[in-house]
Amino acid sequence: MSTRQHTALPKARILIEALPWLTRHHGKTIVIKFGGNAMVDDALKAAFAQDVVFLRHAGLKPVVVHGGGPQITAQLDRHGLVSEFRAGLRVTTPEAMDVVRMVLAGQVQRELVGLLNRHGPFAVGLTGEDAHTITATKHLPRIDGEPVDIGRVGEITEMDTGAVEALLADGRIPVVSSIARSADDGHVYNVNADTAAAALAAALKAETLMVLTDVEGLYEDWPNSDDVISRLTASELEKLLPDLASGMVPKMQGCLHAVRGGVTTARVIDGRVPHSILLEIFTDEGIGTMVVPDDPGTTDAP
Repeated sequence: MSTRQHTALPKARILIEALPWLTRHHGKTIVIKFGGNAMVDDALKAAFAQDVVFLRHAGLKPVVVHGGGPQITAQLDRHGLVSEFRAGLRVTTPEAMDVVRMVLAGQVQRELVGLLNRHGPFAVGLTGEDAHTITATKHLPRIDGEPVDIGRVGEITEMDTGAVEALLADGRIPVVSSIARSADDGHVYNVNADTAAAALAAALKAETLMVLTDVEGLYEDWPNSDDVISRLTASELEKLLPDLASGMVPKMQGCLHAVRGGVTTARVIDGRVPHSILLEIFTDEGIGTMVVPDDPGTTDAP
């Protein structure tokens, strides 16, 4: 066998391993929440864009939802506005909301759309405000049992997937910023991006919700062990929720909401690993933590 054949054979094996997964996911919608280190590292951002375009060319229908915590904090600092968090959520004054809106729709989304469109005329940006995609009401978290006003932070009340579905039908990749307008008071609200991605995945009846984060997955016994739980059911996850670290709560609540809302699998994966999306979807091992519905007939076999 020639040297050239020796180097080509492993590539062929990788493609063959991906075949059952390509067959299974063909034509299915996948909602990906873009965040964590993958959002600020240039090499990871480029790899993420390649992965999403690969999914599109492989016959899947990717939808990207993003927040922009680090970028929002940096821009608030430039405007002399203090970043304050209560109950794990950013206190969002009307002045801060103007910055949030500008950063999400005008900076983070534009950059992501640009990265995706290096590979073709695919990505189209929209916010939750567009075509009433996300409607929210004012969120009042409880601290010590009392409701607390944290400003323009929204709780999702309704999803309208019409614009997103129209873009998918046209072969586009929707890139959705997690802001929403309220039907009650007409204000624009900042919505947690993990929650928005889960709500959109459920409304679209997506095959998969994929949440990029800065850890390997859900740890079995953190901080005593770094063993990752590779798979758990919705009921198993529900029991774990009260004891999870605060940063993981909206991500895992989102996964729970998604699979209880008709999404086949929800996954939390390590966005620090280049091409983690492809590794999770198209290989036998997979990475991260996968949440599945309680129905014992549901498996992740190809």
